Amino acid sequence: MDGYPVLDKVNSLEDFKQLKDGELSALAAQMRQYMIENISRCGGHLASSLGAVELTIAMHRAFDSPVDKIIFDVGHQSYAHKILTGRREAFCTLRQENGISGFPKRDESEHDPFNTGHASTAISAALGIARAKKLRGEEGIAIALVGDGALTGGLAFEGLNDAGQADVPLIVILNDNEMSISPNVGALHRMLVNMRSSEQYVRLKRTVVRLLDTGITGRWLSRHMENFKNRVKSFLMPKRLFEDMGFLYLGPIDGHDVGELVRMFRRAKELRVPVIVHCVTQKGKGYAFSERNPEKFHGVAPFSIDTGNIESALKKSNSSVFGETMVALAEKDPLLVAVSAAMPIGTGLTEFAGRFPDRFFDVGIAEEHALTMAAGMASGGLKPVVAIYSTFLQRGYDQILHDICLQKLPVVLAVDRAGLVGDDGETHQGVYDAAFLSTMPNMTIYSPATQQELVHMLSLAVSRGEPAAVRYSRGSLMQAVSAQTVEKGVWEELEPIADQTVIATGTMVAVALPVARKFGAGLINARTIQPLDEEMLARVRRVSKRVVVMEEGVDCLGLRVLAALSPLPVVRMCVPNDPVSQACVNHQRQFCGLTAERLEEALSEACG
Repeated sequence: MDGYPVLDKVNSLEDFKQLKDGELSALAAQMRQYMIENISRCGGHLASSLGAVELTIAMHRAFDSPVDKIIFDVGHQSYAHKILTGRREAFCTLRQENGISGFPKRDESEHDPFNTGHASTAISAALGIARAKKLRGEEGIAIALVGDGALTGGLAFEGLNDAGQADVPLIVILNDNEMSISPNVGALHRMLVNMRSSEQYVRLKRTVVRLLDTGITGRWLSRHMENFKNRVKSFLMPKRLFEDMGFLYLGPIDGHDVGELVRMFRRAKELRVPVIVHCVTQKGKGYAFSERNPEKFHGVAPFSIDTGNIESALKKSNSSVFGETMVALAEKDPLLVAVSAAMPIGTGLTEFAGRFPDRFFDVGIAEEHALTMAAGMASGGLKPVVAIYSTFLQRGYDQILHDICLQKLPVVLAVDRAGLVGDDGETHQGVYDAAFLSTMPNMTIYSPATQQELVHMLSLAVSRGEPAAVRYSRGSLMQAVSAQTVEKGVWEELEPIADQTVIATGTMVAVALPVARKFGAGLINARTIQPLDEEMLARVRRVSKRVVVMEEGVDCLGLRVLAALSPLPVVRMCVPNDPVSQACVNHQRQFCGLTAERLEEALSEACG
């Protein structure tokens, strides 16, 4: 493509409104190429944004932002929206430090009315905005763009249930691409894309296919009859569901036909009642590699446009180590099961799912359900391990406390992406899990400093038969091997306890180790955040005059050590309460003061 002749005209939403209808197809193609070129350099959520280009163009053609409020569920698919609303020149800074966010952000643009980043929130937020408009007598409507994957979240149905009886104009645009991050699962997905399968229907289908599948013409007819079946079912089934909930249902329509989308959106706006517009799209559209493998290009690191090859580190990721360990444990224990909330690839469970399909359960974007279901499994004699990113685990606080911990059920939480996560910014930081898990009775929190400890801690957590969490960072922990066996509530003395002693946990052990050796300070690897190692702390109290605690999370271990060692001076180095913006992890650690240099300053101050 030679430049961007249409896209270059669009520096604001006003510029976009001046384009002729005949230019919109070229605009869509140029926006896709622009996204691909920029994301290939900086990384980002490519496949979902490529699939929503025409939807976004049509929304801004039919609706009047910012008077009409457009809320993107999750926000992965908001890149075209950012480009159209005056952020085209800044798009090269996407997800970079001091650049534009990868998600809608209120303080970034008046066209981003609500911050998003987690799934299933848009309908509730849009309903709240619509009700606020009505009470304040303001013009405009609220629109929620929701993917079919997000509909597996209970919050989406709570919003639909309330909105269907609300006397306000609300439009829910269902972006049906059969994907969330991994392929969608569950009854709702089957309802949207598969025909009801009676025994008679299956028998008839097999007979017809067998008769047709005897030549080129027959196979062509068979394939197109299958497509026709899916279209008939897709038209009939969702309409009944949504209209029973009080919505007027429109669709399904081609989510890549701008003209038809604009016509349908304008019609929905004129109705002034709750409306569902069902649009069928292709995730990753416009880039062959992402069309063939949308999971790989959901959240992607920098990549080669020509080959689709993604730049990656040579080290094995912690998620991969977790996945390999799960397979090894499952080979020995037939009661071990794995649970994922729509993240089997991201959490490293793909091989487990392939090897043990009857013992792998992907419940979709439904963390609360995943946790309570795991509790039910545990009460029935299984050994469930639930792999969830730290930021999404927050959604299951009540289920962890009430359904797992109070009942002392042996559910192991594999808390992936614990700590600072980098480019996704505030909504995805995994810095709160240790703090809220440490308040729960009967919960053990393991915090590996090395990949070998991750392996041993996961095995120990499963074998002990009690509520436990193993929290580990994005990327790769160090490879150092310790001779000391991992035990619950037992810390490791890496450098002898001294006048000054550093207590570090998880990723911070690697940061603290060279500094402690340089200053002759003691260094303790706090392998469990809960329980504390009371015997080790008693030794610290007898020997040390000052303690520094380092953790890549909000103040948790530091506060517990402070209380245990009082009145001994304790310096707490942790993530502040201020939200940590997007940047590379090293820069985020500098912002939080979690660096070797800051530790040196802390130890030098005492020496001085």
